[in-house]
Amino acid sequence: MKVLVAVKRVIDYNVKVRVKADQSDVDLANVKMALNPFCEIAVEEAVRLKEKGVADEVVLVSIGPKAVQEQLRTGLALGGDRAIQIETDDMPDSLAVAKLLKAVVEKEQPDLVILGKQAIDSDNNQTGQMLGALTGMPQGTFASEVVPAEGSVSVTREVDGGLQTVKLQLPAIVTTDLRLNEPRYASLPNIMKAKRKPLEVTTPADLGVEVQRTVQLLKVETPAERSAGVKVADVAELVEKLKNEAKVI
Repeated sequence: MKVLVAVKRVIDYNVKVRVKADQSDVDLANVKMALNPFCEIAVEEAVRLKEKGVADEVVLVSIGPKAVQEQLRTGLALGGDRAIQIETDDMPDSLAVAKLLKAVVEKEQPDLVILGKQAIDSDNNQTGQMLGALTGMPQGTFASEVVPAEGSVSVTREVDGGLQTVKLQLPAIVTTDLRLNEPRYASLPNIMKAKRKPLEVTTPADLGVEVQRTVQLLKVETPAERSAGVKVADVAELVEKLKNEAKVI
C-alpha cells in the first residue's frame, strides 16, 4: 500500500500571532514556522501503518515556496520515505490546493491519502472534502481510529452525536482528528537521514493546474480584548450581577 500525506507549513502554535499594521494579513516576519499539528498526526498515522507492515511507502507532499522543504524534511525525519514540493509563491486557497493534490494523486496513484482535518492558520476544514469530491474517492473525515483491511479501511469518526464507523473501499481519503494518535519526536539520527531522502520539486504548471484564488482576503483584525471574570459568593450575587451589570436578565 502506498500512502500519500499532505502537510502544511504554518506559524508554530506556541507563537503569538501578530497582525500587520495595515491589517492586510498576519505578520510572518521573523516568526517561527512549524508543521501543522493535524498534519503531524497524519504523518504519524501513515508511519504507524508502515511499521505494522500495512504500508510499504509513505510519500509526503506540500505546497509553497522553498521554505516548505523544512517541514517536508521534518516529515521525512518522522518516517516518511520521500517528499514532493509543489513550488509556488502564491498562497492558494482550499480549492486550488485540492486541485493540486488531485494532480499528485493521479500521478502517484496512492491507495490511501491522509490529511489533517484542518490547518491552524486558515482553519477552513475544506481541503480533504474538496479532494474527495474532485477525485470521486470515498472519504472518512475527523478520524479518531483507522483500521486497514484487505482492499478497504474502517474509519471511526467523531461526529456531533458521538462516534460513527464507516468502511471505505480503497483508494480512499482520511482526514485526521486530534485523538487519532500522539505524534512522535524525530530523533537526531532520523533527522540526519532525512537530509538524504529524495525530495522532488515540481510546479503547478508541471501538474497542469492553474492556481487561481476564489477567495479574497479583505482585512485581518486581532480579537477584541475581554475583561476578566469575577467570582461570586452565592446565587443571589450572581443574579444581581447578571441583572444590573451584564443586563442579560
